[in-house]
Amino acid sequence: MPAITGQVPASSRAAAAPVARRRGAELTRAIYQATLEELARTSFEELAFDKIAPLAGTGKSALYRRWSTPEQLVLAALTDPSTGFGEPTAPGTGSLRGDLTTLLGGFARVLDEPRGRALRPLLIQRARHPELFDEVRRRVILPHQRLLLTILQAAVDRGEADPRCVTPLVASVGPRLVIADSLEHETVGQARVRSIVDEVLLPLTAPRLPR
Repeated sequence: MPAITGQVPASSRAAAAPVARRRGAELTRAIYQATLEELARTSFEELAFDKIAPLAGTGKSALYRRWSTPEQLVLAALTDPSTGFGEPTAPGTGSLRGDLTTLLGGFARVLDEPRGRALRPLLIQRARHPELFDEVRRRVILPHQRLLLTILQAAVDRGEADPRCVTPLVASVGPRLVIADSLEHETVGQARVRSIVDEVLLPLTAPRLPR
């Protein structure tokens, strides 16, 4: 028979010990991740602080102290570099095809992650929440379009693109096609991205003979 020592086994102490609350940057990241995962799983109408808080391992008062509304929290999570989209960077492959394929391919992969799937209900329900959609468009979608315009302008300097075709509207075509495919098929494969580049963007921007 084992001796009775009056000590609680280490395994029992560990099981009984309270889980440490996250703090600082770790807590913020957990809140952002929980927000995007919950939004991707449900809809914006169903998003609430009392649902997000337990998923992040905190109390809802921690959320109310920092964000007044779910809209503010969603925008913060989507634009945070570690959990959301952040600011896109130029691929710098040296060719227009390489830059377009890399940029749009990365965008397509992100749309298949929780942060990207969180965009879908906002895009689908944009008529119900026009102000929120406008902010998401300004902070998440337009930076990719501006970078694509910069890539096209650099291609003009290399003689790979016609300057008459380098416009904000043309620069918006690639991201819009990737988003549309994501909404329709959920996953946008890299073969599909190459088709968008080779069959749409490159012919659209190719150098033309002077009129």
